[in-house]
Amino acid sequence: MNDLMQYKDYFGSVRYDDDERVFHGKVEFIRALVSYEGMDVESLRKAFEEAVDDYLELCRKQKREPEKPFKGSFNVRIGPRLHQEIALTALNEGMSLNQYIA
Repeated sequence: MNDLMQYKDYFGSVRYDDDERVFHGKVEFIRALVSYEGMDVESLRKAFEEAVDDYLELCRKQKREPEKPFKGSFNVRIGPRLHQEIALTALNEGMSLNQYIA
């Protein structure tokens, strides 16, 4: 993807603000707000990597586990009818709902 950067299993968005003439972004797929900006591609990339490193260091100092972008679970909201249909199909197949969805 052209609008994402990756560093240490974290993904950062790439945006451009023409009014301010600055690139900016945030670490995606985590709840914590970790943002960065730069005047050009090189400085944006450097700021992204520094932001990830700073986030990891802050977590270490606070003795808390850093958020992982992808934990292997996600919630999906579907209607009750579809939920029932999928659950019954999984049961008929001899599978759990998680096994069936996966």
